Amino acid sequence: MKSNIIVADDHPLFREAIKQVLPQVVADCEIIEAESYYELQHALENNADVDLVLMDLHMPGNKGFAGLSLVKSEYPAVAVVMVSASDSANIIRRSFAFGASGYIPKSSSFEVIKQAINAVMQGEIWVPEEIRSEVEFADTDDEKLAKKMASLTPQQFKVLNMIADGLLNKQIGYELNIQESTVKHHVSSILRKLDVYNRTKAGIMFNQLDVEDDSKRVTES
Repeated sequence: MKSNIIVADDHPLFREAIKQVLPQVVADCEIIEAESYYELQHALENNADVDLVLMDLHMPGNKGFAGLSLVKSEYPAVAVVMVSASDSANIIRRSFAFGASGYIPKSSSFEVIKQAINAVMQGEIWVPEEIRSEVEFADTDDEKLAKKMASLTPQQFKVLNMIADGLLNKQIGYELNIQESTVKHHVSSILRKLDVYNRTKAGIMFNQLDVEDDSKRVTES
């Protein structure tokens, strides 16, 4: 049976590397490429029975763990493996809290990438061996936040994203082509589900999904 796999990364060389590795692990697979989070959404909407998504943590259109959280909310059966230049144990731990099935540092060898993909395709959780002891699967604040975010509908998630960006109800209605009264209803539901009492608190909670891009920080310093 053919497996549908999406490689979502804005770096062409990394996508090419993954495309070389995948057929060595998954005998019969259809590889779909996405260069941004918006292309990833389009790929998920237009391809039935996606088995695996390899997703760059810092791809254009994605904000930290927001993309992962939304994908797992809309497509809970799809396994998502995060890929990143960062090998921070804290970031890896947070990835699993928000629903990732694996995490591959971009510095990994082809052999390690193959091991990771094979494990996840077998239904396992894969953690880089060198930091396995540092990654604890506990009931963390991130896991609580992830459960709250997962309770939102995709439309509510979009509204929350816009609230975090400082947009007013009228502006959100225009962007999403919905009535302002509908936006107000979404906002009320969001506040209730997140257990906060105003838009500012909701925006702050959404921004907790963000992650600093280590590669850019090194470049800028």
